[in-house]
Amino acid sequence: MATCPPYPTYPGDPTGGTALRHAHWWQRKWVRYGALITLLTLSGLVILALVRQQTGTEGFLVGLGLAVLPVPLLIAAFRWLDRVEPGPWRNLLFAFAWGACAAALIAIIANSFATKWIATATADPSSADTLGATVIAPIVEESAKAAAVLLVFLFRRRDFTGIVDGVVIAGVTATGFAFTENILYLGTAFGTDQLNGDGGIASVTAATFFVRVVMSPFAHPLFTVLTGIGFGISALSAERQHVRRVLLPLSGLLLAMGMHATWNGSSTFGQYGFFAVYAMFMVPAFALLTWLVIWTRQRELRTVREELPAYAVAGWLTPTEPYALGSMRARRVARDYARRQFGGRAAARAVSQYEAYATSLAFLRRRGRLGRANADFVVRERELLHELWRRREVARPALDHAARMTAPPVPVAAPPWPVYGVYGYPANPAHPAHPAQPTPPVHPVHGVHPAVPYPAYNPYRT
Repeated sequence: MATCPPYPTYPGDPTGGTALRHAHWWQRKWVRYGALITLLTLSGLVILALVRQQTGTEGFLVGLGLAVLPVPLLIAAFRWLDRVEPGPWRNLLFAFAWGACAAALIAIIANSFATKWIATATADPSSADTLGATVIAPIVEESAKAAAVLLVFLFRRRDFTGIVDGVVIAGVTATGFAFTENILYLGTAFGTDQLNGDGGIASVTAATFFVRVVMSPFAHPLFTVLTGIGFGISALSAERQHVRRVLLPLSGLLLAMGMHATWNGSSTFGQYGFFAVYAMFMVPAFALLTWLVIWTRQRELRTVREELPAYAVAGWLTPTEPYALGSMRARRVARDYARRQFGGRAAARAVSQYEAYATSLAFLRRRGRLGRANADFVVRERELLHELWRRREVARPALDHAARMTAPPVPVAAPPWPVYGVYGYPANPAHPAHPAQPTPPVHPVHGVHPAVPYPAYNPYRT
């Protein structure tokens, strides 16, 4: 674990000086990025053309303006969940683009093909539409959205360390998918109102907006988050647990499909079926998952406070840093202090990166202590320690200041027996104080002499 000296003694080359084998052209990073950007761009252009064809230009613009309203709120909520160990923006950008472009295109094409095939085979278009909405759509859409989570899990493994990461990637992917789907539904509803001459609150557009944007903006994220939780638990498993690492994501995907099918089939449960499913199923599930991810977030902060003291003992961190890094309030205070005292946004960004690397280090050490670390544990630990050491000049003073500003006062209780000369008791004449004995220190908060010397372990008030 933290067995390294308090200064890096290894070369800056993370490979340890060994030359990497020449990679094939398809293994180069720019080739992969180029292929991914091309795929998402083509998907976006095709989905744009398909949606505009079904809604018309005016309907598309109306749907776009209304569908974008819940997106910033949902993205902000998932970013808040990810503040303990924030992932790179490129992962979130990929997830949103995949959901809005690739997953939406797959869903439109596959759902339309399957519904038409069922209608032709059964000669019953109404039953085909019902079957397509309750069976085909959940399978196709959840599988298409889960592909984004799988890609991040496979190719950005270092950024995918637990449940919160799975929830964030899945939620952002589903937010992008719901954004494109809402454009289609709202634009179609607007076109219907234009044909019928309806407007105002009684219009189809208003009803669609109320159901999809006001009442259930979290519906698609709620479904796909179950898949993300499955991948997150799988990320916490050891590499040798192959069955568990495969079954957990599949179980989460099946749960997502089942919840999606229940939601889509609510309209077939009678006149008030939608409201019954919403009140008795969707809202409790949303509340339960919200509690789970917030609890997981707090557990991550506790892991930081428990694992980082080992690196403080080894000299890589100061004694106050585990506390400051385990408190979101202290982290914010540290960034603000760095911004004011050490050069503005660049210093605040350095502190933010320091906090992220330290959090990754705590999670890595926990996995190693539990026997779940990957084969590159030592290499990854040294890389993280090196990144911390590079930013220590700015981050350490800021975090020490934050620890002093946010640490709770240490209570000092009087002992149950009289202590002469302290807490108002007169000095015992039979046992006068030795003239060479130093006076006990004054507590920095309460201003009274404690019964014992200053607490043996309270680095947050030093």
